[in-house]
Amino acid sequence: MPAMELIIPVDGGEVWAEDTGGNGLPLVLLHPGWGDSAIWDPMLRRLAARYRVIRFDMRGYGRSPAPTAPFIYLGDLVTVLDRLGVRQAALVGHSAGGGTAIGLALAQPDRVSALVLMAPGLQDYPWPEDDPYVKEFDDLFAAGDRDGLMQLGLRTWAAASADPAAREQIASGVAAFFALGDYELPDPPGYLRLGEIGVPSVVAIGDLDYAMVRECARHIAGRIPGSSLVVVPGADHLLPLRAPALLAELIAERVP
Repeated sequence: MPAMELIIPVDGGEVWAEDTGGNGLPLVLLHPGWGDSAIWDPMLRRLAARYRVIRFDMRGYGRSPAPTAPFIYLGDLVTVLDRLGVRQAALVGHSAGGGTAIGLALAQPDRVSALVLMAPGLQDYPWPEDDPYVKEFDDLFAAGDRDGLMQLGLRTWAAASADPAAREQIASGVAAFFALGDYELPDPPGYLRLGEIGVPSVVAIGDLDYAMVRECARHIAGRIPGSSLVVVPGADHLLPLRAPALLAELIAERVP
């Protein structure tokens, strides 16, 4: 049975979503900031054989229109779950999507059965302001230099290979940064509350990921009770593209 594509109204806008349906446990895939929901394509068939898989593009990303009103990603996630009648789900969050997954586990813990966090980030994590990536990104974005951002993204997040799939994801992220305008608002703080998470959790990070993100992943894994850190050899930040079989197996182990 083919997956069902939907346009879901959210507060002040709408998002594109896909639901494989079925009687399996709901598994919600949350994409990174440098990419969109197509990053899950290499894993989708494996996951859909076991779970009811739901994925969606955040506002301004992929197939979702640009925002026209202020919003937070956590609010849109809750709306998508409500519209699809999902009372509880396991969440797989990649990078910024990992932060949103953590946000739901803290805000509505009864709705989350497990967390699989891939190269996760949190907006209130103490990111080092002197990291050269931060300044270069800010300068390029302020100048409206899309080509420069593309090269920065490939260099930073696609260290394993600047192949076509990686280039598509990085380009999608760059386009979204400009589509978001000033409408994107930060999710609620979560870093200092990680010790409150009580569901089974695991953090995965590529050994070729950017050092700043590797450190963040290590700290997140260390603060979530019972969580473990899995290092994926030969993988950069774009984990679903680099190790789809390994990550699908990791999900199956942690989300029975």
